[in-house]
Amino acid sequence: MIRSVRTIRSLACAGLLALAGCGHSGSPAGADGIPVEAPKHDFTIGWSIYAGWMPWPYAQESGIVKKWADKYGITIKLVQVNDYVESVNQYTAGKLDGVVATSMDTLTIPAAGGKDTSVVILGDYSDGNDGVVLKNAHAMADIKGRSVNLVELSVSQYLLARGLEKAGLKLSDVKTVNTGDADIVGAFASPQVNAVVTWNPQLSEVKKAPGATLVFDSHQIPNEILDVLAVSSATLKANPALGKALAGIWYETMAVMHRDDAAGRAARAQMAHDAGTTPDGYDSQLKTTHLYYTAAEAAKLANSPELVTVTDRVRQFAFAKGLFGPAATSVDAIGIAFPGGKTLGNAGAVKLRFDPSFTQMAADGKL
Repeated sequence: MIRSVRTIRSLACAGLLALAGCGHSGSPAGADGIPVEAPKHDFTIGWSIYAGWMPWPYAQESGIVKKWADKYGITIKLVQVNDYVESVNQYTAGKLDGVVATSMDTLTIPAAGGKDTSVVILGDYSDGNDGVVLKNAHAMADIKGRSVNLVELSVSQYLLARGLEKAGLKLSDVKTVNTGDADIVGAFASPQVNAVVTWNPQLSEVKKAPGATLVFDSHQIPNEILDVLAVSSATLKANPALGKALAGIWYETMAVMHRDDAAGRAARAQMAHDAGTTPDGYDSQLKTTHLYYTAAEAAKLANSPELVTVTDRVRQFAFAKGLFGPAATSVDAIGIAFPGGKTLGNAGAVKLRFDPSFTQMAADGKL
């Protein structure tokens, strides 16, 4: 249940979006480069099933969404999209005002497609949900020369690249075999396959195979497989009430689900139900999902040099794999803005912005 549709087909999506011009607004841009939009009242946010994103539907079902939307005089509707990539594509095409996604996908799909996008919530990072598993091996270095089954151009390939780097190896030291996430477990069961990279729940299954050893996982690269809430920068600029309400919704929900009492257990049980799993199963998934439960913790990351460093690693990988689309001739083609005026890439072409201002308001009790 945890990431069954969280595959990243960014190469195709970014290329198609760039060619189609999706995400480019016909509205004039302001001095900050963000397109100018008229204020509005109704907003739609897309979500798909993943442990770190289940607080959103729970917030809607429990009335927390309505509470905060009413406070700011707006309406917010959370909409489930069964296919993760499709949810990001719908956001990029303007059918959604915001979407939950990985930071990597936010960069390689909407931002690469020309849609100016702001990250308003740093939700969680994979803290062991993604891993490299080998048969008859003891360390990551044993992967050299093997064929590795994984979903190509996904966070699995990014994880593989980082694991190889830490072992003093390169991607050229292995051969990747593109394998659908639904086929990973079956593939690893065959004697011909002795190396896979995957995510939960498939990861938990392949680790059970005879002779299998987990040699590297996302716990070793904190904050690099980062899950966020992304919102149209133009919509956010025209409607700051949306950012305030979303921050209020998220951190109130975090406070409830983090409680070790009947209310907290009931909240997590509802999230488990919405994800199609059991309360125990969901709690198990949360153990390898590092949620930023408090606004102060998330704001600290947003303002830290670490966020710049990990984002730079992600963009370097994305460009090297062609995920910026055919028009990008440099890793700096897409500007990425951080708090304090720091920018990676072209400062004149910023399309991804990390905006912790609403999280900081939550941390300061000013929502």
